Amino acid sequence: MTQVDLDEETIERLDGLREEEESYEELINELINIYETSEMTLHHAGEEL
Repeated sequence: MTQVDLDEETIERLDGLREEEESYEELINELINIYETSEMTLHHAGEEL
């Protein structure tokens, strides 16, 4: 697994998003999924114009 170093501010922001017992890995995966879904939505919306 890749290791990523985060500054304190980023960790605090992630902590604010985490739900009970949620790991950083679970949170990051969820954020990536949200990002990918919104990118697909924007891409497909552009095709309809």
